[in-house]
Amino acid sequence: MKAENFFSARENAEIAAAIKEVEKNTTGEIAVMVVDESDSYPEGNILSGVILGGLVSLVITELFFADSLTVFMIFFAGLSLGTGWMTEHFPALKRIFIPKNRIAELVLEQAVQSFYEKGLHKTRDATGLFFFVSLFEHKVWILADTGIYSRISQQELQVYASDMAKGIRQGNAAEILCRKIASLGEVLTQHFPAKPDDINELSNQVIVG
Repeated sequence: MKAENFFSARENAEIAAAIKEVEKNTTGEIAVMVVDESDSYPEGNILSGVILGGLVSLVITELFFADSLTVFMIFFAGLSLGTGWMTEHFPALKRIFIPKNRIAELVLEQAVQSFYEKGLHKTRDATGLFFFVSLFEHKVWILADTGIYSRISQQELQVYASDMAKGIRQGNAAEILCRKIASLGEVLTQHFPAKPDDINELSNQVIVG
């Protein structure tokens, strides 16, 4: 599933409506972004090619070519390239060969970069709240501007993000996202109630990266 069609038109409308409803009662400004992946992870292709290609080559040469080193190297070269190419087209397989800490690091890096690139740090009261969804990794980060961090910790936000990630894996991401927006909206309303001159500073539409 690609970011551009991850949410249906109906789901996009529901998410925008959920954001609008929350922002009636708070100066908090919520934005949602979905990307295909946070990195191309070429090391995943390389590692899968070396490991899987090497294992298959070893079995073939042992069973049919009397452990010939020359034959092994020929098969290894071809199968490594072929397996690496195949891995690129099977995300579930590719994820196996990428260290979890590497994935977490790059998703966070992309989330922070996107937060600033999209100008989410420019709200009047520094109350931007950013839901960043990276599909390949099944990862979610919720980031906030300095105003929100003065009252709500990143650890608290990541509890909501973890639930969102489960929703992606279970296939009901839009439903859980709307629920988490509403839940966090109650927290925002408590700490950052709406002001008489409050305006909508960020688009309520899902951003596709």
